Amino acid sequence: MEAAKPRGNSSMSKRIDKSWLVFISIENFEHNRCVDLFSRPDGSCGFEEFRRDAEDRSDWTPVQYYSGSVYASREAALAAAMQSVAWLPDAIRQSPSAQKLLPGRRG
Repeated sequence: MEAAKPRGNSSMSKRIDKSWLVFISIENFEHNRCVDLFSRPDGSCGFEEFRRDAEDRSDWTPVQYYSGSVYASREAALAAAMQSVAWLPDAIRQSPSAQKLLPGRRG
């Protein structure tokens, strides 16, 4: 009998360190791209963009090297992600939880 494959963080990108906490993940409308915004133990923040392809067994695969950049706050990481990822501003307009991170938007 084959052992069950682990779930949860086991499919996490190798570019997202296990000590980092993803505080929001925003998908595009097609559900084949996402951006994870995360915080690190030192208090800094960052983000990474991923794609999901059927031929990859629907695993999330990083498409850029954004996770190495360091931002002082969640809001700064989100602003950088919005500048870097073309589809993200449209997706954020449809995400109330992401909108709370925008400057001047508290809910």
